[in-house]
Amino acid sequence: MKLILLGTGTSQGVPVIGCECAVCTSDDPRDRRLRSSALLIDGEAQIVIDAGPDFRQQMLRARVRRLDGILLTHEHNDHVIGIDDVRPFNFSTGHPMRVYAQPRVADQLKKRFEYIFGEPVPGVPRIELMHIGTEPFDMSGISVQPVEIMHGRLPILGFRFGDLTYLTDVKTISPNETEKIKGSKYLITSALHHKEHPAHMNLEEALAFVAEVAPQHAWLTHISHHMGLAAEVEPQLPPGVSLAYDGLEIGF
Repeated sequence: MKLILLGTGTSQGVPVIGCECAVCTSDDPRDRRLRSSALLIDGEAQIVIDAGPDFRQQMLRARVRRLDGILLTHEHNDHVIGIDDVRPFNFSTGHPMRVYAQPRVADQLKKRFEYIFGEPVPGVPRIELMHIGTEPFDMSGISVQPVEIMHGRLPILGFRFGDLTYLTDVKTISPNETEKIKGSKYLITSALHHKEHPAHMNLEEALAFVAEVAPQHAWLTHISHHMGLAAEVEPQLPPGVSLAYDGLEIGF
C-alpha cells in the first residue's frame, strides 16, 4: 500500500488569502498547503480520503485517472465541497462514484448538493452514498477500520488501513478508540498550531497523543500558517515525528 498526502493544510489552506506573513510568502514548497486530503493506493485500487475545495487540483497534480471511491471524515466544507468534480470519473467508468460516509454526513451532502440527488439530469455528477459507522468494512478490496474521534463536540471518523492510521481534525479521542490505533507503524494526525483551540489539537497535544500511541513514525497534518515555517518547526520536533507536506508518499 501507499498513501499520498494530497493536502496538509487547514480549512483556509496556506497561503491564506490576503496574508503576508512569513509562512504565506515562503518559497519553501513545504509551506504551501492545499486543504487536507489523501490518496490510498493498493495495487489497482485507488481511494481518496475527503474531497474538499482543492479536489480537482489535487486529482490533476497527482495524475489520478481512475478512482474507486471516496471516504469522508466529516461534513465540513473543506472536506466535502469538491464532490461535484467526480464527473470525469463518472464519464470514464460509466458508473456512479461510491462515497462512504456516516448517515449524518450523507444527509448533509443531500442538502448541499440537492441537484445531484434530485431528478437525474445529463451532466450532473452521479454518486452512490454508502453508509458507514465505526465497524470495519471492505472498500475495493481494502480493509478499512473506522476510528471515532472528536472534532470539538462533533464525532467524526479517522481510518486505519493495516499498519497506517490517518486522522484529521482531532481534538480528543476516547481510550477505546485509541486502542484501535495502537500498533500502527505509521500515524498521520492533525496539529493545527501552537495555541489552544476548541476543535483541534495544538502541537503540544498532538505530540502527547503521538507519544501515547507510539508509532514508528508520525506525521502532522491539517496545519495552519500560524504553526510557523516548516524549516524552523521541523528541527524542534522529537525523533520519529515530522511535519507532513503536500505530495508526501508513505509506503507501508
